Amino acid sequence: MPYGLLPYPKIDPTLFSIGPLAIRWYALSYIAGLLAGWWLAARMTREKALWRNPTFANKPPMNAEQVGDLVVWATVGVIAGGRLGWILFYGIALCLVSPQTAMCHVGDGVLPGAFVTNPMHLITTWEGGMSFHGGLAGVALALWLFCRRNKLPLLSVADMIAVVAPVGLFFGRLANFINGELWGKPTDVPWAMIFPRAPDHIPTPRHPSQLYEAALEGVVLFLLLQIGLRYFKLHERPGLLTGLFFLGYGVFRFFVEFFREPDGPFLGWFSMGMALSIPLWLAAAAFLWVSLKPRGRG
Repeated sequence: MPYGLLPYPKIDPTLFSIGPLAIRWYALSYIAGLLAGWWLAARMTREKALWRNPTFANKPPMNAEQVGDLVVWATVGVIAGGRLGWILFYGIALCLVSPQTAMCHVGDGVLPGAFVTNPMHLITTWEGGMSFHGGLAGVALALWLFCRRNKLPLLSVADMIAVVAPVGLFFGRLANFINGELWGKPTDVPWAMIFPRAPDHIPTPRHPSQLYEAALEGVVLFLLLQIGLRYFKLHERPGLLTGLFFLGYGVFRFFVEFFREPDGPFLGWFSMGMALSIPLWLAAAAFLWVSLKPRGRG
C-alpha cells in the first residue's frame, strides 16, 4: 500500500488549559454550531421576502428573541439527548451485539454491565462520546415542547431549524477529525491519511471519513436546503424542508458508512450507523407526506 499520503495534521484536541479546566475543540464545535445556527435563524426572521406567502401572513414563524430562547432549549436537548443516545445505541445495543469492540471496554469492566457496577460511566464522556441521532431526538423533543409552550407552528419552526442544522454537523465532524477519531477504512487513495489513534500494528492509510461527512452532511446538505428555501420556496409547504433534512442526512450518513470504520461488528457489513439511518428515512417519509398532501380548500 503506498505511503505518498496527505499528512494528518496533528492538532492537540485541547486548545488550552487553565489549571484543571481544559478547553477542547470538540466542546467548541458544539458552541460554534449553536451560535452559527442562532445567527442564521435570527437573520431569517428579518428577511421579509421569505414570509410574504399567505401561509405566513408576512410574519415569520418566530421572532429573533424566540430564536434565542429556543437555542437554550436546543442546547439542553442536544447534550442530554446526545449522551443518552450514545449510551442506548452504542454502550448498550452495540456492546450487547459486539462486546469485543474496544469502546465497550472501560476501566473496570465491559459495557453495558459496567453501567450497573459503576454508574459514573453514564457521564464519563471521555470514555465514549455523543450520538448525533440521540442529539437529534433531544432537539426534536425540546423543539416540540418549546413550540407547544409558546404556541408556535411546529412544522414551520422545524423548517427554520432544519436549514441551519448542517452548520453544526460541519463543525462537529471537523472536531472529530481534529480528535483523530471516527477514522475511515484502510485505502490506497492518494488523499489517505494515517491516524495515530487507530489501533493498527502497522501504520495503515485510511479514508479521512470525518472530512467526507463534514463535506456531505455539512456543506452539501446546507447548500441544498438553502437552495430549496430561497429559490424553490419549499418552506411554504411546512415540514417539507425538515423532511428533506432527514432524508439528506440519512442518505449521506449511509453512504459514508461504506468508507468509515465501524465502531464494531453489528450485522455483518450493515453497521450501526446504517441502521440508525432507517428511522431517519421513516421520519422523512412522514414529514414529506404531511407537507405534500393536498391542502383543503377554505
